Amino acid sequence: MLGFFTQAHFEAAAGVVRERTQLQPRVGLILGSGLNPLADVVTGGAVIPYGEIPHFPVTTVEGHSGRLVVGRLEGQAVVVMQGRAHYYEGYSMAEVAFPVRVMQVLGIEVLIVTNAAGGLAPEFKAGDVMLITDHINLIGIGGLNPLRGPNLDAFGPRFPDMSEPYDVRLQMLAKEVAINAGVPLREGVYICLAGPSFETPADLRFLRLIGADAVGMSTVPEVTVARHGGTRVLGLSGISNVAPVESVLPTETTHEEVLEAGRVLVPRLEVIVRGVLRAL
Repeated sequence: MLGFFTQAHFEAAAGVVRERTQLQPRVGLILGSGLNPLADVVTGGAVIPYGEIPHFPVTTVEGHSGRLVVGRLEGQAVVVMQGRAHYYEGYSMAEVAFPVRVMQVLGIEVLIVTNAAGGLAPEFKAGDVMLITDHINLIGIGGLNPLRGPNLDAFGPRFPDMSEPYDVRLQMLAKEVAINAGVPLREGVYICLAGPSFETPADLRFLRLIGADAVGMSTVPEVTVARHGGTRVLGLSGISNVAPVESVLPTETTHEEVLEAGRVLVPRLEVIVRGVLRAL
């Protein structure tokens, strides 16, 4: 495990990708738990297992295929991550965000990041798609920030601005696509916890109290690094289950529930992602 990465590490990983394809990806896409089938609609590209890319973190979680797919979708050259690594798997935050740096070296301008999340807003239902309008970097506030260590000046400043983590123009595009396609689209604030244990009832009440609408164990580290490097970001959460914040009865949450919800969410997310890609 490496403490910090340099430009040479990112270039080595990007070099392996360039050996497999001549495409110059413009858009990066990260798929969360149960959302791997979205990559199946990418055409004419290369499929590279993470283990074949230098320094790339290999996911160990069910529902994350662990492959990089480079090809075309809706006329755009894309690089798609079928699954991601998480801090709770034992990786450092720098390792979790390493693939985003590689995608930046490959030349992406836009990152579309998806995840499976627990709904906290009382009006949310399992199967909803939530447009991420902002996030609460709870683990980053506690010190687990992927930008910790020597600053990589070639990507961005020591103290990057995070006043607009999710691009407003991309959000408008996503809302327009959803309306035209008749796909319900919620909006809200995502909060990232370290995991892997799910939240206690007291946790959930606290998260709702501080303004979170959905909770998960990913996304924020990748978005932080993306914005540091000047990449525009669109975030979408698939609401896999709804936490009964006000309920006094305990409700068990399982990873199987998350994966099952993904099967419902994939068609809705695909419509939105395809529409946004067409409009770029």
